[in-house]
Amino acid sequence: MAPHTPARHLDGAMTAVARAARVDTLLGDPYEPGNPAGHRASLDADRSAVVPRGAESVLESFGMNAEIVPRALGGRFDSVEGLSLVLRPVFRRDVALGAGNGLNTFAAASAVWLAGSLEQRGRLARHLLSGGRTAVVAYEAAHTHEHRRGEVPAVSGAAGTLSITGFKPAVLNLWRADALVVFCRAAGRHGGDGPCALLLDPRRLPADRCWAVRRRLPELGGLRGYVRSGAWFDACPVPRETLLGAPGTGLATSLRSGGIHQVLAAGATVAALGTTLRTAVGAHRAALRRRHDDQAGAALLTGALADLLTYDSLAVVASRSLHLRPAEAGVLAAAAASLQPQICTDTTYNMVPVLGAWFQTADDAVSMIHKSLADMQAIGFGDVGVAVGRSVVVSALPRLARAFSWARQETPAEVFRPGAELPPFPYGDPSGSGDTKDLGGTLAAVAASLPGHGPVERSLRTLAEHITAELRGLRVRALALAPPEPNSVAGPAWYALADRYAWVLAAEAVLGVWHHHRDDDFLADPAWATVALHRVAGRLGLRVAEPPPECARRVHREVLGRFDMRRSYDLYGTPITA
Repeated sequence: MAPHTPARHLDGAMTAVARAARVDTLLGDPYEPGNPAGHRASLDADRSAVVPRGAESVLESFGMNAEIVPRALGGRFDSVEGLSLVLRPVFRRDVALGAGNGLNTFAAASAVWLAGSLEQRGRLARHLLSGGRTAVVAYEAAHTHEHRRGEVPAVSGAAGTLSITGFKPAVLNLWRADALVVFCRAAGRHGGDGPCALLLDPRRLPADRCWAVRRRLPELGGLRGYVRSGAWFDACPVPRETLLGAPGTGLATSLRSGGIHQVLAAGATVAALGTTLRTAVGAHRAALRRRHDDQAGAALLTGALADLLTYDSLAVVASRSLHLRPAEAGVLAAAAASLQPQICTDTTYNMVPVLGAWFQTADDAVSMIHKSLADMQAIGFGDVGVAVGRSVVVSALPRLARAFSWARQETPAEVFRPGAELPPFPYGDPSGSGDTKDLGGTLAAVAASLPGHGPVERSLRTLAEHITAELRGLRVRALALAPPEPNSVAGPAWYALADRYAWVLAAEAVLGVWHHHRDDDFLADPAWATVALHRVAGRLGLRVAEPPPECARRVHREVLGRFDMRRSYDLYGTPITA
């Protein structure tokens, strides 16, 4: 790992909110044609299959890599929620930029922070703080998407070495990485030492045993500037000191770092879709000026904001649970991953009628919507994310059903308070950190506590009771099914339950965020939670009455207000450049 030019340092006392605002200011107005970090520059770079160097230079001047490195190692990372906040302004502008200069870096580095030795952690921290780049070869077998396909097995070798063989056709940032994290499967009849993770310096690997294979770039598709090559290993020897953790722990490290990645990806999705919503609101505003009425557009925009706040509630609760209730965080992260494609697709295509014929034009703002969809699919938020997320939820459902009890205590309020202070991130084994139950206690407690004085609160209480009944039914059905066999594919009934349970978790997160939020007039208003839960109930096929009309009016007013005041379409509602 060669030395690089150190990035400019920020005041260490700056909060994540302040640092996110700094990133937003530095990146500037994305609609300004001459902005090197704007939409025009991103689109031009994508068409040429190169990285947007102007935007990357801005992030380098900010010192984005320092956001990845824990404070104890000289960086600024102190919480997953804080990192998500800092990455959101980047993803609001360009998903590929955020993936190549933040999300992918953390995907690689988190394995080292979780499992690496003191020497390995310190070495990678110095590498990142001096501007170095990393790449990760993920521990995943053949999947539907090229970026996730392939397999890199590891076998024991002579003289205390390991030997790796395999091919991954597309690896993000591999072409410019000088640190490489490789998740390896066990190879051979007896599995060797078991799955493992390695921290490699690609320049020190034997040139005749490993290659960065240049890939053919598709005419269409995402991350065109960031995925230029794949990794090919042919009985490539690597020293045992490159192991991250003990032999055989690679799968556990992969699952844990993957859960953190899923949480960050959920926040990135909310940010990117917020830009889509903002573009649609601009079209809606124009329609209102022309004909003074656009009720259909208003309904679609209201639903879109409710969906984004629902998904962000799940993402924020998952990110805070990584610190406060880490034993539960894996299921929450998996639920977020399994719902992401549906939220992404539904939100985007529900905006098409609002955008009208404009959606078929080559306008920069509309072109960025198409590009964002392609980039998110290429990162693996799509089919692969659903499959992995569902599998994790399915594996947890039998245990959760058996352990379920309505008598247990409500989840601590701090889990549901975005931006509230968090304890240090727990890098150790989370298995003994608290119980491993879900958020059902919060659902039951909030549903029972709703007084129902007015029509909106009565509607919210009824919706909460319906979803509570859904959770009861899920438990009964889970207990009636034969548990999935280990190392086998679960049946469709289990995956159907996993989908429904993910939506119930999202509804619980909404109720918890609303119930414990008192600092923001809109989030403390039951109107948004009522609209959000009504839409979740619809996805679950529950027959419920329409919310009072005033709920939609209040949410629509918030949609327009955030557009006019330039505030983000998420739980934080932070000021943004554009």
